[in-house]
Amino acid sequence: MLILRIVGMLTVIAIGAGIVAYLFSGDKRYLRLAGRIGKYALIFVLVVLALMFFERVLVL
Repeated sequence: MLILRIVGMLTVIAIGAGIVAYLFSGDKRYLRLAGRIGKYALIFVLVVLALMFFERVLVL
């Protein structure tokens, strides 16, 4: 769970930085980068949670 917290905090910081960079520059690539980071972080979290679920199922 610690790794999920670390990834979550880094994701929030990166997405926030992308949005702030977009607001200052007006360049859409920063929004695309923030969206891509959010998408991959969500995929990572779902994979980790699925592995934790399957670990519980196999232990039973």
